[in-house]
Amino acid sequence: MLYSIQEQEDVLVAEATDTGNKAYIIVYNDDFNTFDWVVKCFTEILGHTDQQAEQLSIFIHFRGKATVKTGVLEALRPMKDALLDRGLSAVIEEEKIEF
Repeated sequence: MLYSIQEQEDVLVAEATDTGNKAYIIVYNDDFNTFDWVVKCFTEILGHTDQQAEQLSIFIHFRGKATVKTGVLEALRPMKDALLDRGLSAVIEEEKIEF
């Protein structure tokens, strides 16, 4: 069964609670993926507009990395995995809340 990542994201976000720590998907620059490929990945997987995806890819190219999506860990994990499956270098970092 084929369905889009956006549909998965909507379901995961609806099920996630506000009690989760804020997390971030960070994508790193590499010498392998083209701008067009990165833009396509960001629009298809993360739901970014073409303009957002282009700006992020340029920022990653010149700065070495960028936060491309924020949310709760449970919602971000499948998106990060999909980016990795397409050959991008992505990690998730969680915001640590200390009491």
